[in-house]
Amino acid sequence: MDTLNLIESFADFARQKNIDRPTMIRILEDVFKTMIRKKYETDDNFDIIINADKGDLEIWRFREIVDDNSEDIWDHDKISLTEARKIEPDFEIGEEVAEEVELEHFGRRAVTTARQTLIQKVKDLEKDILFNKYSELVGEIIAGEVYQILSRETLLTDADGNELVLLKSEQIPKDRFRKGDSVRAVVHRVEMQNGNPKIILSRTSPVFLERLFEQEVPEVYDELITIKKIVREPGERAKVSVESYDDRIDPVGACVGMKGSRIHSIVRELQNENIDVINYTENMELYIQRALSPAKLSSMKIDVENKRVSVYLKPDQVSLAIGKGGQNIKLASKLVGMEIDVFRELTDAEEEDVLIDEFNDVLEDWVIEELKKVGLDTAKRVLELGREELVRMTDLEEETIDEIFKIFSQEFE
Repeated sequence: MDTLNLIESFADFARQKNIDRPTMIRILEDVFKTMIRKKYETDDNFDIIINADKGDLEIWRFREIVDDNSEDIWDHDKISLTEARKIEPDFEIGEEVAEEVELEHFGRRAVTTARQTLIQKVKDLEKDILFNKYSELVGEIIAGEVYQILSRETLLTDADGNELVLLKSEQIPKDRFRKGDSVRAVVHRVEMQNGNPKIILSRTSPVFLERLFEQEVPEVYDELITIKKIVREPGERAKVSVESYDDRIDPVGACVGMKGSRIHSIVRELQNENIDVINYTENMELYIQRALSPAKLSSMKIDVENKRVSVYLKPDQVSLAIGKGGQNIKLASKLVGMEIDVFRELTDAEEEDVLIDEFNDVLEDWVIEELKKVGLDTAKRVLELGREELVRMTDLEEETIDEIFKIFSQEFE
């Protein structure tokens, strides 16, 4: 391969990869300097002139002329008078010889290696550019097209054909994709695996929901409304606390929109995820009440030191506070940053009931806590609920649940 073809083929390849001209020249120089060092041990006395647009390459070697018997004759930057006069007959000692070195002088194998090295350097540079580009986009929403669906991940491509990965764990459980679908997600993280950038997206991250609010609610984008915190059960339920520093703006109303116009598009994107928008306040009691909405609380006791709060509700409000599968109370706890225990207010008929705390001599503390988490604070309440329902609502093993029913039943015999 001659010089013209080598430079032109590399320049075309680099332009296809969107490599800018200065970077392209730098790569060429680095590769040719490596060739020179392999042959001459140093590149100190060489100049490389490249015109990538025309495909021109010139390599010049500079050496000082010394006497044939000089001790310096073997130095890399010296040349004997006899050798110099073969190049130009009127050279004298002390003058400098500028000699052009043809690419063919390095041998076909070296030139072929140079071409391969050039292409590899561009590919490596392309990977670095891609890694840096997406590292700066972490936390931003992008759209990709589905091109392959695997058991553990879905592969997408961006507008430039780069591969994006949406892991199964980062998909909303109700997500169902087909090849060719356009999918929106947030750039979750970027990793280097075996020298290749891996761009991982997420649709379950709270950041994804936050960016959707920024897109749909101008006041959030303009920072007139601040999103204080987001907690999610992806595809099921989310709680978003918002705050406005402008008294004229209702942050909840602005986020929901007229007749829910703004939030509906977000809900559709998240596969009908139920989104509760809550007005943030530093008044912890009020904040907890809002977080447990739509349930209405009768009273509460806050243990600030242990970050725990006990809330008391009328019987018909307990299930609302807990929510489907315990989602409401779980998300409320995360939102306020405290563990919430739900208790029913006892009616006169329930006065004869026994608090489950009184069974701490026969039941382990963690078992009692698990029952409290789902609003079961008395023995009769547990028995009324039934075994199957208790299995569904808690993480307790069936053997443990059988033991609980046996102990509580004996109490009222």
